[in-house]
Formats: sequence, C-alpha cells, structure tokens
Amino acid sequence: MSRLKDMYKNEIMDAMIKKFGYKNSMEVPKLEKVVINMGVGEAKDNAKVLESAMADMEKISGQKAVVTRAKNSIANFKIREGMPIGCKVTLRGEKMYEFVDRLINLALPRVRDFRGVNPNAFDGRGNYALGIKEQLIFPEIEYDKIDKVRGMDVVFVTTARTDEEARELLRLFNMPFAK
Repeated sequence: MSRLKDMYKNEIMDAMIKKFGYKNSMEVPKLEKVVINMGVGEAKDNAKVLESAMADMEKISGQKAVVTRAKNSIANFKIREGMPIGCKVTLRGEKMYEFVDRLINLALPRVRDFRGVNPNAFDGRGNYALGIKEQLIFPEIEYDKIDKVRGMDVVFVTTARTDEEARELLRLFNMPFAK
C-alpha cells in the first residue's frame, strides 16, 4: 500500500474529522480519481505527434492513455467532428495515490521559479484543476527523447461537497498552495 494512502487512512481522516466535525468516518472527503488530459492540437495534421504524446503520458501515469476526439466541428481550427485531438488517463486506487505522491514530492518542486500552485482553481464542487506547462518535470521523461514540450491538465476529483473541504484535503496531502 502506498505511503499516501496510509497517511489518508490515519492522519488525514483524523485531521478532517477534527476540523469539520464529521459524525461518521464515511463523511470524510476522499480523493476519488485523478484525470490527466493532454490536448494535442497538431494531431490533426500529423498522427505521429499524438502517438508520442500518448507514449509520454503512459510513462508519466503508468497506465494506457485513451485518445480523445473532437465533439463537434470547428471550421476556424480546421477540426472535424471525431478527429483525434488529444489523450487522457483516469487514475484510481493505488496508481492514483502513487501519481499524486510523485506529482507533489518530485515533479512540482522541479518547476522553475515555483512558488506554489494556485489556491483558487477549485470548481465550486470540491474538484481541483492544475495546469502543467511541460512534461519534463516528471523524472520518467528523458530530456533527450522528447520531440516537443507539451503541457497537460491534472484534475483532482474529490467527494468533498465544498471547496473549503477539498482545499483542506489537498493541503493535508501536502499540496504546495501559494500563499
């Protein structure tokens, strides 16, 4: 079992019960899933770009990536409905905790001029979105082997009902929020 999951079961649950006064341990918010999304606009012209983006994402997440397709046509971007325009991975369980641990303790500290993540990127329902500008911050990606620097979105989906509960949950997971 991962270190973060143990930490959640012991310290985080107790701290959340103490702060919010939950009557039952099942009320305590928990991390449900982490969705990593990478939009690859150049994929409409070159299919190889999408393949390399998916390979990077699979290295980072340790799980197979799924191709995302355009939901509708946009003439200005020369995109037709059903065209592959990105990839995503949904992590749950053990892999999710392992990824969150690596993101918080290894990847984020490697960002240049890092002053913490935006504390206001919550959606009002207890979910948190984080944008990463380059995949190079992950130790699994070798600098020499990448063809292009790509960004990605990481969304933390929690069972929290409010942003305050979700912020406290992520803070207890040692998420480095900016002051």
